[in-house]
Amino acid sequence: MIMAGFSACTDTIDVNVAKGTSYPVLDAWITNEPGLQVIRLTQSVPYTDQAPAPVIKDAIITLIDETAGQTYAFNFNDSAYTFNPGDNATVGVTGHAYRLRVVYKGETFEAIDTIKRTTPIDSITYKYKTKSENAVPKDGYEAKFHAVDVKGAVDYYWIRSYRNNVWHRVADTYSVDGYFDQSVLDGASFILPIQEGITDEEHPYQLGEKIIVKIRSLTYQSHFFLTQVDEQINAGGLFAKVLENVKCNATNITPGGKQKLLGWFGTSAVSSSEKVIE
Repeated sequence: MIMAGFSACTDTIDVNVAKGTSYPVLDAWITNEPGLQVIRLTQSVPYTDQAPAPVIKDAIITLIDETAGQTYAFNFNDSAYTFNPGDNATVGVTGHAYRLRVVYKGETFEAIDTIKRTTPIDSITYKYKTKSENAVPKDGYEAKFHAVDVKGAVDYYWIRSYRNNVWHRVADTYSVDGYFDQSVLDGASFILPIQEGITDEEHPYQLGEKIIVKIRSLTYQSHFFLTQVDEQINAGGLFAKVLENVKCNATNITPGGKQKLLGWFGTSAVSSSEKVIE
């Protein structure tokens, strides 16, 4: 009777959340992978709004290789700003510093990042696991990658896995020298939880599927941004952090400029590997 009384006290409450200010949102990541480079600029929408973010089409976006003294003009095409150096050519070069310049509504924003070194993926392995024998949510293949941190400095990594193609992302993991958020030993193998982080336990890989893994290098600033965003996306439970807009690295350099951007400009060297489950 007590439980019934508590359950009867559940009411739906409509909260009137203020719309707040809308900001341009930058999604720009330059890599050393050959081919098309893509930058997106959208307008933020209210927290409770279910509509997709409107695309900003009238900005001027330029990428400047500060090390080589080269400039790349990104042109708007369909829903994003793109630059294609050619199928076998690259824009990003490991060790080079890049400046992104965005001109929007008469105000200019700039951000800087450097492409750090990454580490190669030695191999990808997998093992079949059943619910009955291994206490996993679903029968399927658990995959893991094998790689060793590069010696000589603190290295920040972003490990992203895909299923079959790069349009089906599986998971993102962030690492410092092969560990999670703190460097323990320089030049060691990536620890097992990070190796296995390329598998979604709720939806393990199946026979005939392709496992794709990419290790992207990060600067400290980009690593800090991404881990903050990850905490915001996965916040939950009694002790969840309060939602907030994570600070953007693009600053308004216009004298007297008042507009600000959200989002991030980052750069990465990328190592890739893939394997089909047979």
